[in-house]
Amino acid sequence: MSLEIEATDVIKIILQFCKENALLDSLQAIQNECQVSLNTVDSIETFVSEINNGRWDQVLPVVSRLKLPHGKLESLYELVVLEMVELREVDTARAVLRQTPVFNRMKQEEPDRFLKLEHLCGRTYFDTKEVWAGTSKEKRRAQIAHSLSQEVSTVPPQRLMALIGQALKWQQHQGLLPPGTAFDLFRGTAQGTRDEVERYPSQLDRTIKFGKKSHPECAVFSPDGQMLVTGSADGFIEVWDFITGKLKKDLQYQADEQFMMHDEAVLALSFSKDSELLVSGSQDGKIKVWKVRTGQCLRKYERAHTQGVTAVGFSKDGTHVLSSSYDGLVRVHGIKSGKMLKELRGHTSYVNDAIYSPDGSQIVSASSDASVRVWDSKTCDCLTSFRPPQTSTSGEASVNAVHFYPQNPDQIIVCNRSSTVFIMTLHGHVVKSFQSGKREGGDFLACWVSPRGEWIYCLGEDSILYSFSTATGKLENLMQVADKGPIGLCQHPHRNLVATYADEGSLKLWKA
Repeated sequence: MSLEIEATDVIKIILQFCKENALLDSLQAIQNECQVSLNTVDSIETFVSEINNGRWDQVLPVVSRLKLPHGKLESLYELVVLEMVELREVDTARAVLRQTPVFNRMKQEEPDRFLKLEHLCGRTYFDTKEVWAGTSKEKRRAQIAHSLSQEVSTVPPQRLMALIGQALKWQQHQGLLPPGTAFDLFRGTAQGTRDEVERYPSQLDRTIKFGKKSHPECAVFSPDGQMLVTGSADGFIEVWDFITGKLKKDLQYQADEQFMMHDEAVLALSFSKDSELLVSGSQDGKIKVWKVRTGQCLRKYERAHTQGVTAVGFSKDGTHVLSSSYDGLVRVHGIKSGKMLKELRGHTSYVNDAIYSPDGSQIVSASSDASVRVWDSKTCDCLTSFRPPQTSTSGEASVNAVHFYPQNPDQIIVCNRSSTVFIMTLHGHVVKSFQSGKREGGDFLACWVSPRGEWIYCLGEDSILYSFSTATGKLENLMQVADKGPIGLCQHPHRNLVATYADEGSLKLWKA
């Protein structure tokens, strides 16, 4: 059974917030536009007491913010004027009569009553019996106090902040928010911390375990740093809270145990720049575009490739999807049209990676034919093709991954299946090389570059994570990250947090 909340109650809570924070113009504007009045006082007892004691300097400012029946309002202001006349504050009484909207209305609708008050102001004496007419000032005050007390109510202070606080505590209790996390109420997200100094990961933060018959094949952090998404061998795409290591249950579809998924293993994932959309590619050559907040599939490319999709990515403007595949092709697909728009041919073996340049004008692809190709993203012309130096004695090493170097947009990091990773120009010149020093059994399977480009992380076939400093060119740290079957890695966009995953069925998060 769902709770029903009146819209007027929501408006009243907003009005209370305006009142408590002295936003009186906003309070008045909302009341006028919505025709909803707050009609609350801090204390009904105090309000009644101040009327009974004639503390009009306290009562009238409170009354000015209330929406009261005209008759009751006129009775109150009439009493105030009578008491002023009795105290011979005649000038003040006249000013109230002539400048107050209540009396302007009375002058129009009850002219005799208004003229009687004006006449009293002009007298040189005050006849108590005539004015109070068989009653007394104190009784009139008590009558008005009782009458007005029926029109007002009192509520606990800061209701808006209290309700928001209760909602956030409930979400934390349900595991939807990590404990002790600052929350961006406007965006509806937990505020992520930013590490000011880049450091290599050196200790295990937590482990995310997958089912017995599944393991992650790919993983990616969202650009806003709020989510970690994995694609698994069983076709599931899951969104994780990397702080708790649990599935994000604030996504309703995951709370209902519904998931984004493919029919076969998910091999590639990538986010749009605004972290709203996710593109996934699978072993059967299909690509899907998802809205992460709802889990809705916005676009399917049933025949994106004839073999497994190895890499996917959004164009800078978010209108195209770039993909590479074991079928040896790089393709560009239109999100709006749902069709393949461009095809880049030239590699003679699997294409393992494909990325857009930061300005979107070029595409760089890496292949098992041991080459890197640079393409014009508009014309699809191959601008350059080169092979990184071969350091392996067992033949030409396939290029597994490429990344643009954050410190220079004209340079890329090239990782091939060897124990050396390179920073190279887009024309194929080596700027710097980094070596693990391991002669056998330690070839790199994948690599990642830190957000500011100060570190290059390489995952070896020996399940060791090698951390190279781009400043010194040295191997600064090595760390065992899996028992067997290493697959890949990714890094958080602004924290010293690296995720590694293996076919042993787990993803591990490593912190500095």
